[in-house]
Amino acid sequence: MRVLKFGGTSVGSADNIRQTASIIKSYQEKYDTTIVVVSAMSGITNALIEAGKKAAQQDETYKEIHTTIETKHLDTIRSLMEVSEQSSLIAQLKVQLNEIDELLHGIFLIKELSKRVLDMLQSYGERMSSLIIATYLTQEGCPAKAEDARKFIRTDQTFGAAKVNQSYTEDAIQTYFAGVDYTPIVTGFCASDHTGETTTLGRGGSDYTAAIIGGALEAEEIEIWTDVDGIMTTDPRIVKDAFSLDQISYEEAMELSHFGAKVIYPPTILPALEKKIPISIRNTFNPAYPGTMICEESGNEELPIKGISSIKEVHLLTLSGSGLIGIPGVSSRLFSALGNANINVILITQASSEHSITLAVLPEFAEDAEEAITNEFSAEIERGKVDIVHVEESLSVIAVVGENMKHTPGISGKFFSALGKNGINVAAIAQGSSELNISVVIKNSDLKKALNALHEKFFEQDLNTIHLYMIGAGLIGSTLLNQIRQQTEFLQNDQKLKIRLAGLANSKLMKLDEKGLDISLSKEELLKDAEPVDVAQFVDRVKAMNMRNSIIVDCTPTMAVVDHYEDILSNSISITTPNKLANSGSLADYKRYQKAANRRGVKFCYETNVGAGLPVISPLNDLKYSGDQILKIEGILSGTLSYIFNSFDGSVPFAEVVRTAQEKGFTEPDPRDDLNGMDVARKILILAREAGYALEPSDVDVENILPQSCLDAQTVDDFYAELESNADFFENRREQAANEGKVLRFIATLENGQASVNLEAVDQSHPFYHLSGSDNMIAFTTKRYLNEPLIIKGPGAGAEVTAAGVFAEVISIGNYLVNG
Repeated sequence: MRVLKFGGTSVGSADNIRQTASIIKSYQEKYDTTIVVVSAMSGITNALIEAGKKAAQQDETYKEIHTTIETKHLDTIRSLMEVSEQSSLIAQLKVQLNEIDELLHGIFLIKELSKRVLDMLQSYGERMSSLIIATYLTQEGCPAKAEDARKFIRTDQTFGAAKVNQSYTEDAIQTYFAGVDYTPIVTGFCASDHTGETTTLGRGGSDYTAAIIGGALEAEEIEIWTDVDGIMTTDPRIVKDAFSLDQISYEEAMELSHFGAKVIYPPTILPALEKKIPISIRNTFNPAYPGTMICEESGNEELPIKGISSIKEVHLLTLSGSGLIGIPGVSSRLFSALGNANINVILITQASSEHSITLAVLPEFAEDAEEAITNEFSAEIERGKVDIVHVEESLSVIAVVGENMKHTPGISGKFFSALGKNGINVAAIAQGSSELNISVVIKNSDLKKALNALHEKFFEQDLNTIHLYMIGAGLIGSTLLNQIRQQTEFLQNDQKLKIRLAGLANSKLMKLDEKGLDISLSKEELLKDAEPVDVAQFVDRVKAMNMRNSIIVDCTPTMAVVDHYEDILSNSISITTPNKLANSGSLADYKRYQKAANRRGVKFCYETNVGAGLPVISPLNDLKYSGDQILKIEGILSGTLSYIFNSFDGSVPFAEVVRTAQEKGFTEPDPRDDLNGMDVARKILILAREAGYALEPSDVDVENILPQSCLDAQTVDDFYAELESNADFFENRREQAANEGKVLRFIATLENGQASVNLEAVDQSHPFYHLSGSDNMIAFTTKRYLNEPLIIKGPGAGAEVTAAGVFAEVISIGNYLVNG
């Protein structure tokens, strides 16, 4: 024997009823007895409640709602039934619709909607749907009869969520269904008390009805037919990669349903558990899919976590004070007070010091719970021994559930690491002694990010997603986009890392989409239909999107984005940037950015600030953190100046060397921006700070290598003219160095806490002597590398290597965020 339950969407329209009927008929052919439990048509229960509320408020629009309910049912009948069969069914339905109308009119007159009357009003949804479905099945050659569950399910008088009298109900069901030779179509959700008054089993109670019947008749299986492919790993409306589970245990199902999983009503599991009857969750609209089986065994031991469930809105109440410490019976008084007020507690946690007890309740219970606790401890509150009950709102509960958690070390670590790295603060924690679940309370605004981060951590280890927001799509930014395009497949296959470009901005336009922009498109196509750029708005929207594993890439050369760094980092969003301005500004700003990143556990990466694609900062930090002592840093830190002085061999005037460098694209539009040494000064300042020296920009001594007339030139052409007229100035310095067997190199130096930038002459014993082209070179003299400095050499300029350096940091940050 099978007991099948069909939810509101399964019977929500004529087409859906046809689909449901085809499933029922197939079961009739396979099993001796099939009992079907049905919900009201989708939306009808809510409509009945709304009509009742409107009537109680003397709002005559309740009549319009009644008309809508009537139209939906009559239209369904006309679509399903043959003309000759319609009148009889419509007549029966009209009786119920008239009763609803009279009930609503009574509510309107007395201006009150009690729970008792509301139960009666809601029961009509199931009573009408069961009648339609039974009549349609009979018409289709499948003998069926509508059965009213109020005749055999007995409850107490707790209207709205009545408690079932199990022994009476079980006997009544066995008697009622003995020897049935048709398919009973039973009303879900409703029952009656000992006086015959209509009661309901709570929203979702149709599942419970099916379980009660299945348990009483010891069915082979109870099947819950809905509109999803079983119990999902988490809410698929929030996490698009959620998938259905093949099998879970009764205990896991109860935990998941308690913490918000909508697929099954929590009490449903108890009757099945007592009789060890399997429950399957099936999809009416995908009947070939096996769905999820709930039984004694958890199944699939490779998944220590079976699901991540959540409750969107809860209130947190905390009772605290010295009067709780070491006092026996406090917990008993607290929960007795809540029990007497009929308050359902979702989550409980107590400080080991016994100084406080915290509990979570649904918002509708919060006010009554606060009042009940305050009344119970009023004497202690008056004496100042216990604080006034503290209430926090706009919170959510997340629970990770799985029987195999207890056998798998590190689950808690993964759980809290995923939350922490995404800046999600935990307001309360609870874990049962069975180790079946870990539950936390977080802000509502963090729920989406938390569910996605946790699901990725526990269920999507084959592919982890990072969300990238790029500001600045010039030469470096465009090159970075190309590199990401080229490496997308490799990163997904080899590193299991998916980069989702969720935002892009250039100097004029910006576009954001949490679903991701199509990285295969060109920059121009990506920004098609974009809006005017506003950096502050861009940052605010990134914060509002609140996506997991978020990284902002600042490829701009200005302070426009830098001004928002602290805010970005404080919102648990990592940053990588080739922009030197943040780290070469005031020391106070530098420290603020570092502190914000450390405080929120995110990454602030800027390797490309000094050596473009050349690793310089990372090796320096490795030396420092491993206990080495930095004695001296020397560096040729400008690819432009490296090229100029490597090429200045006397064969052509200095002005021609500079002009050639500009023609090759090595210099800024005005070469003085390179030759003034300020860019190099910023780089040595950054290295000094990374080495531990608290220097300000003014502490870097920069040699001016240009004659004053060159600096004063009004235009670039004027500058070149002055440079040519001062040819002897540069040639004399070169000749003097050459006569001593030396060459000129523009060197930044940090020694004894002093930073300087100078044009120096070095001989063949110096590592910079043989430098060529536009390469950069850095020499670290340390306590370990005392006799022979540690040399780092390579291309120090160019969009390709700079973008590659930024890309490497994106990958590094991504791996940190998803793997730890």
